[in-house]
This record gives sequence, C-alpha cells and structure tokens, in this order.
Amino acid sequence: MPNALPHLHRIGVLPADIDFMGHVNNARYLNWVQEAVLAHWNKLAPPETAAKYLWVALKHEITYRKPAFLEDDVIATVVLEKVQGARSFYDTVIKRGEEVLAEVKSSWCCIDAKTLRPARIAAEIQEYFFPKD
Repeated sequence: MPNALPHLHRIGVLPADIDFMGHVNNARYLNWVQEAVLAHWNKLAPPETAAKYLWVALKHEITYRKPAFLEDDVIATVVLEKVQGARSFYDTVIKRGEEVLAEVKSSWCCIDAKTLRPARIAAEIQEYFFPKD
C-alpha cells in the first residue's frame, strides 16, 4: 500500500541481551520487532481503537546481517506493508547508524480484546497508517 507511515523505534541494548559470544542474542531481535510493531500501532491508532485490539504474531522471517553489541545505538524502522482482513504484514529494518543489522518480514493477526477472536481492521482505521495525499 502506498504512503505507509514508517515508525522509528529506538532500542536500548541491555546487558541481559548479550549472549555467550558477546553480542545480542538472535532471539532478542524478535522481542525488538514485537516492541516496535506494537509501538507503531499504539502511536498511529486512535487511543480508543488501540485499546480495543490486541496483536498476535503469526510469522517472522528474519535475515541477520551484522551483530549488535552492548552500548550500540539501535533503531528499528517499522512499515506496515498491507492489511488483509484481520492480518497485517510488516517490514522492520533494525539498524546501527547506516548499518543494517537485521531485516524482518512479519505477519500479525488483530484480535478483539474482549472476545479474543480475529478482528478486521476497518478502512477508516487503516487510513491512519496509509494516509491519502
């Protein structure tokens, strides 16, 4: 979908993120993606809408490019690529400066917070993420 609004999400690398090899454990990147995607939703969706829905990850495809280390200044750039019914497809790029550390394609299911059943994202809500010119 054109004109998707990206979300920049600053990531703090913590000592607990570091593995036996001295860099951020690969599994931690998935936590970062989850934090970044949810922050994107909560930033752009109206508060009353954000409170009505929860998100469940369905799939992550991650390509690791370079390791991250303690003290690194890391930013995740999140872009919602498209919405199909209750599913949303995200592209997240995790960088240290201009260096790409990881690229993640993920799909998520929107669920109603009360019923815990899949919920479609209404067109008027999608417009917050894909504004028209």
